[in-house]
Amino acid sequence: MKQSLQLKLGQQLTMTPQLQQAIRLLQLSTLDLQQEIQQALDSNPLLEAEEDETFPGENEADSREQADSAGQDGPMDSQDGAGELAADSDWDGNLPEELPVDTQWDDLLPSASAPMGAADDMPDSDFESRNTAGESLQEQLLWQLNLTRLSDTDRLIALAIIDATDENGRLQQELEELHEALLEGSELDIELDEIVAVLHRLQQFEPAGVCTRNLQECLLVQLRQLPPSTPWLEQARVILSRHINQLGSGDFKQIMRRTRLSEQDLKEVLALIQSLDPNPGQSVAQDSTEYVVPDVFVSKRDGRWVVELNPDIAPRLRINSNYASLIKRADNSADNTFLRDNLQEARWFLKSLHSRNETLMKVATKIVEHQRNFLDYGPEAMKPLVLHEIAEAVEMHESTISRVTTQKYMHTPRGVFELKYFFSSHVATTSGGECSSTAIRALIKKLVAAENPRKPLSDNKITQLLEEQGVKVARRTIAKYRETLMIPPSNERKRLV
Repeated sequence: MKQSLQLKLGQQLTMTPQLQQAIRLLQLSTLDLQQEIQQALDSNPLLEAEEDETFPGENEADSREQADSAGQDGPMDSQDGAGELAADSDWDGNLPEELPVDTQWDDLLPSASAPMGAADDMPDSDFESRNTAGESLQEQLLWQLNLTRLSDTDRLIALAIIDATDENGRLQQELEELHEALLEGSELDIELDEIVAVLHRLQQFEPAGVCTRNLQECLLVQLRQLPPSTPWLEQARVILSRHINQLGSGDFKQIMRRTRLSEQDLKEVLALIQSLDPNPGQSVAQDSTEYVVPDVFVSKRDGRWVVELNPDIAPRLRINSNYASLIKRADNSADNTFLRDNLQEARWFLKSLHSRNETLMKVATKIVEHQRNFLDYGPEAMKPLVLHEIAEAVEMHESTISRVTTQKYMHTPRGVFELKYFFSSHVATTSGGECSSTAIRALIKKLVAAENPRKPLSDNKITQLLEEQGVKVARRTIAKYRETLMIPPSNERKRLV
């Protein structure tokens, strides 16, 4: 085959490094963006954070008034949220006195590590150290085990029981299985009664109700640790011991007939049972709290909905003028090339940040324009909205809208919501209109909250009530929405009044 050169014309989409950086910053959450900015500040000497030297109210960002959309009442403003923050300072204008030459930092600042004996003077120091976010239930049980006097054999049994306990405090293995495993793993002659005795010992540990085999035993262990003078304690033990099946199914009439309790007395007993914790291990589970920082603030001013970016989500950045002035065009030295490359990266980074804020502002403004009824009247007035509608309004691709609405939050007078919360599918109404799935969930929640606890609404009844309001939804759809709202079925919602 003969080799030859050919020229062809064609178009090809190329992802430049600048475009890749802009897309990556666009999909970052607020906390991830702050870490990305800090990393850029640490690695690029041409970038620096601006220091605010203004006082509150001096440089407020002017609001941009948006055109009213058809069918909406009341104009809406938006702000870019790029206002300066006030610098807090306690300096009174006087220079500090000179320190002696031999002054050490340790003399001025407290030591990072406290002396070994300092904890003895703080009775709560050990308690606070053990109740940190990183401690699990097993670690707390092991700590209590180390304070308990047990023989070597009993300690071996206790370790096996703790190892078989899950994060909820429930024992995941039968005692017979533990017995067989202990006999195989050691040469000791361990009886099943010894395992039962150690289990009862561990069930006295905190939190109350750990190392139990089922829900019934968990609640009974918690009752045993209550003071004997607790009202209705004996009646609660009887119900949990003999009538737990009727309690789970809500058959209160049969419980009252068998225990000979009046309805008012049964209420008091059930209140005591409901005060118990079915999953005691959750109280010491590892803390996985994720803090939400709003990216956008929405407020109503003079009858207008105002949208503005949160100025605290990221520091204001700029190019370091001192380093930039050292760059020479004709100089190809290593130092000059290093500064020139970092200057280009800094400009790209600032442009990507500006593009992210501008895109976020456009999308948030269009969402607020479309969901004004939600802001005015609540979730029941939420309108159907899909990504394609916002993409057309801001003239962007749907993938861009998906990135900008993921892990971005909006602070409204009705609470903090992820931007994706305002998107929902639609359901046809009997009048020919459309109703969003979010509004249907709100209606279901409202109907359940107002139902008679003696006769809770079934899914079929909720379907009929919604159809009377003009919303035609299938029963299985109601069941699906009810499950997403964490609302139990009607038989489990039955209560005494």
